[in-house]
Amino acid sequence: MNIYPNCWSEHDALKTVLVCSPSALDVPDLQTAKDVQWEKAVDQRIAFQHHENLVRAMEQAGVKVIDYSEYLSSDDLQLHEQLINRIFVRDLACVFGNIVIPGEAGTSMRRPEYVQSHVLFQKWFDQKDTFRIQANNEWKALEYGDVLILNKDAVFINTGIRTSIESIERIKPHIFQAGFSEIGIIDLPRRPDTLHLDMNCNVAGSDILIAKSYMRYFPIHLITEKASKYQMMQEFLNRHGFDVEWTGEVKHTVSDINFLNLDPETILISSGANKKIFSHHPKLQKKRLIEINVNELEKGGGGIRCMTLPLERIKE
Repeated sequence: MNIYPNCWSEHDALKTVLVCSPSALDVPDLQTAKDVQWEKAVDQRIAFQHHENLVRAMEQAGVKVIDYSEYLSSDDLQLHEQLINRIFVRDLACVFGNIVIPGEAGTSMRRPEYVQSHVLFQKWFDQKDTFRIQANNEWKALEYGDVLILNKDAVFINTGIRTSIESIERIKPHIFQAGFSEIGIIDLPRRPDTLHLDMNCNVAGSDILIAKSYMRYFPIHLITEKASKYQMMQEFLNRHGFDVEWTGEVKHTVSDINFLNLDPETILISSGANKKIFSHHPKLQKKRLIEINVNELEKGGGGIRCMTLPLERIKE
């Protein structure tokens, strides 16, 4: 595949990204959506059109887009085409520096995607130096929507509905070995709107992070290889060079904060996002916002960040 994993932030220029096209199945009505923990019924014909919007926008920005479903065997594909959550590839794995660490599904409904994608990654990446397939043998639940790579020093992780504190304890040595020096752990309330960290905050550049206002009240457990302590979220982020734009008491949808940085100046956002979030802070006012319609995909409860797994980001 000629992929050289390289991610030391959420904001450097995106060069290669993994996606997956939508399931072949409709979610026909609201009751079915609730039963599978989605927000609304979904027409997969429209979902495919909106997924094409996502892919086209990234390709027009010069990003290499890999749809991993195109590389599955015919036997695997027969099952995979019926997995309705398969578009949310962010959770499957994460590139820490130059290594790829697999995730572990926090719900049994998603486990087949993890198994099938990890088998592919074994073929694509060097198992000794790049893809640590054995790393998740002792994970209980670790979905990477709960992880933000702040910079070369720090990683921000939520322990919550889909990521266990036991798994975070197990992943610590791998993160430190990858070259990061500090891990900040937050423990958000267990609610549908806090399913993952990236539904509540997101990096919008090298020195600015957007977060829901309630998060300012939460302490962060800071861990290094030799010590640990507690610090409030704003102090933690300020120390790592980030201003925090607290969004105020607005009613959020998944569209608002779940965006994707294409490069340090450009952010890919949903047409359903509340753009006022970007209008107040002077650093956000300078950002170029590219809007795309992914509404049908977002009905599954995830946004643009959830649907993209960066494999290569380059500092320009």
